[in-house]
Amino acid sequence: MSFLKLTAATALALVATAANATIVTVFNDFAGGIANFNAAVVGAGGTVTTISLVPGTAGDPLDLGDVAITRNDGSGVGVDGAYDVYNAGPSVTTSGGVINVNPFGSGAGLGAKESGITFTFDSGVNAFGFEVGDWGTCCQPSKLYIQFGANTPILVGESTTFGDVFLTNGGAGVFLAALDDTGTFTQVSFWGDGFGEYLVAGGTLRFAALEQNSLPGVPEPASWAMMIAGFGLVGTTMRRRRSALVAV
Repeated sequence: MSFLKLTAATALALVATAANATIVTVFNDFAGGIANFNAAVVGAGGTVTTISLVPGTAGDPLDLGDVAITRNDGSGVGVDGAYDVYNAGPSVTTSGGVINVNPFGSGAGLGAKESGITFTFDSGVNAFGFEVGDWGTCCQPSKLYIQFGANTPILVGESTTFGDVFLTNGGAGVFLAALDDTGTFTQVSFWGDGFGEYLVAGGTLRFAALEQNSLPGVPEPASWAMMIAGFGLVGTTMRRRRSALVAV
């Protein structure tokens, strides 16, 4: 595994998955992550669609028009009020309501998927991101996953010590996203495996449908710095895929 880290924060990672096909993950504070996600989508020729979660709404499934949300354990979905980011200074809240996805299950990785939520889209997407709150405040190690359809789950964030992922105004709020141009998918799942922690997800959902193989491939070393400068990223991690993207 080759590893390149430019700063202490990881903002966007590119992973080679197949010829001309790329998976990109975004991990940053709210403002930076949204900017990274928008830049990646627009750079691939796509258009970002947004839907904000409305506090107090509920359903089984929760129908938001272009997308419906269900819990993986079969229970109903309710949207709580906007999340006030823990430890943030100055204070900041999510851009919309949030859904409680406290991790539970039979084990780390895929074993925790039952505590997560699944987004079912009317039309296929392959770029999806949202805000996450109160993560990394306890119960490490803790990982966050996004899974497109039945593909291998994508690791989009990992906390190993208290506060190591406090990004939004120095608090427990991050923007997460994954982009996978190997195809389009009508279902996307999200969950965490930090058993015992409080975890919420939502705010404003951001998604897009990109042309297959439209994301930039993993660049040669000489072009890497140029690409980072073009995106204006705070940090990048590159991993070449071997037999699987994420061990679960």
